[in-house]
Amino acid sequence: MASAPASAPTPAPAPASVAVAGGGPAGMVLGLLLARAGAEVTVLEKYPDFLRDFRGDTVHPPTLRLLDDLGLGDAFRRIPAGRMTSMRMRIGRRDVTMGDLGRMPGRYRHLAMVPQWDLLSLLADAAQAEPTFTLRLSSEVTGLTRDPAGTVDGLTYRDAEGEHHLATDLVVGCDGRRSAVRDAAGLELVESDLPMDVWWLRVPMAPEDEADAVVARFVDGHVVVSMARHDYHQVAYLLAKGTDAERRRGDVADLLRVLAHEFGWAEDQLADIRSWDDVRFLDARAGMVRRWWAPGVLCIGDAAHPMSPVMGVGINLAVQDAVATARLLVPPLRSGTLGDQDLARVERRRRRPTRITRAMQDNEHEHLVRPALEGRIDDRPLPAFVRAMQISPRLSGILTWLQMSAVGHEPTPSWARGTSRAG
Repeated sequence: MASAPASAPTPAPAPASVAVAGGGPAGMVLGLLLARAGAEVTVLEKYPDFLRDFRGDTVHPPTLRLLDDLGLGDAFRRIPAGRMTSMRMRIGRRDVTMGDLGRMPGRYRHLAMVPQWDLLSLLADAAQAEPTFTLRLSSEVTGLTRDPAGTVDGLTYRDAEGEHHLATDLVVGCDGRRSAVRDAAGLELVESDLPMDVWWLRVPMAPEDEADAVVARFVDGHVVVSMARHDYHQVAYLLAKGTDAERRRGDVADLLRVLAHEFGWAEDQLADIRSWDDVRFLDARAGMVRRWWAPGVLCIGDAAHPMSPVMGVGINLAVQDAVATARLLVPPLRSGTLGDQDLARVERRRRRPTRITRAMQDNEHEHLVRPALEGRIDDRPLPAFVRAMQISPRLSGILTWLQMSAVGHEPTPSWARGTSRAG
């Protein structure tokens, strides 16, 4: 009797493919995590390198812990960085201490101030060690492609050789406040009303300068914040929304006089700021898309919710978006069952911490930034959140931890973990 023919073995599912638009913190973290899960990942970055100054440089404790989990903590700690352990503020005529990070629970009780290009290079090197990861620099995403049912099935991009098409199971937009992916997907951004724009500049650090604190001034007519990096101060001067062109018709020396008065910087420290060309402008924007996804495409980070620069939380919120996206989407990507419900799950997970963070930013906008810029900060009572920070150092540490570490923290997926020594 003839035996029945042996059934053919079931083929293993092909690795899922994901295209990530944008090589910022969200895009590079997501690319690394997905590659460690075995997905075929292509990250497309429109610039030829990561060397762009005055991007988000404030790395909060959840991101520091993530780097340890990924086995990158030692390498990160070798990058020259400033360590911020407190925030001192002048509000009108009153000096207060905010954010006593040294009293926060947990191992990391500081903010790390590093050039963003160093962080991105670290992530890129780790990702490129994974066999399924590809980084395409000088590759600008120009549009999305769709199958007959209307589901996004790839993207188009332009590089030095021309236009190309990349077919993929999922496109993730991590391409910032002016996201091409968001626009191509038809995801509507609802913008918030911000009271300010930002001038960015750098001031060399003198030996006697304080190097472990964020120093902020909210005084009538001016809002200015100094953050010490390794060997210089990164300075944010907030100006009333839409007044950049008008203000630049004046003399840059007027700005230098404000900096000298508020921070006690000597004339020679400010000598490198010779003209308005040395003062970078940021058109501050904030908002959130009504829906973060469409079939086959998802936006996270600033592509989904551009954040105000206040509190320096944008980079960390975007990184936590990336961790949640990887953790929630890897199982359906592996099984070939990725659908709308999975993309919606990412949005549900991340929308709430985004709203909480936005509410904290709005509170600072309305109670500190706007009154100062409008010249009415001196006679106002201290905002409630500032008064709460003054009750006790311990309470200040707890409140700082809630703000910087607890809201929206995402656990690192077990399959993405590496090894790192504590240091």
